[in-house]
Amino acid sequence: MTTEAVPKPSITPYKHYVLMCTGPRCGQEGAGQALYDSLWTKLKAAGIHEGPERTKFNSVSCFGACKGGPVMCVQPQGIWYYNVTPTNLDRIIAEHLVGDQAVQELVFHQGPQDG
Repeated sequence: MTTEAVPKPSITPYKHYVLMCTGPRCGQEGAGQALYDSLWTKLKAAGIHEGPERTKFNSVSCFGACKGGPVMCVQPQGIWYYNVTPTNLDRIIAEHLVGDQAVQELVFHQGPQDG
């Protein structure tokens, strides 16, 4: 029996990976989706939509952190933000994704660190 080789996927390099909760339980219905829908324009305006500073992003239907949302996670640092309003999203983009400094007053969890 011969199995056909599955091609190995590839992905363009990126600096950050943003996951935005678009589910209805952690914030006002539709708020997460509206933020997610604005991400491409905001990342492009910040100059982090391509090249080595590129921020990749996707939506998730639920993180299981169902209060204080919308909720967003930034990888690879494992930084979880709550109360991601349009204004707070602008701060996160400017200070964290561009400036490499987490917006500490909006962080509610940080994942495991190396070392």
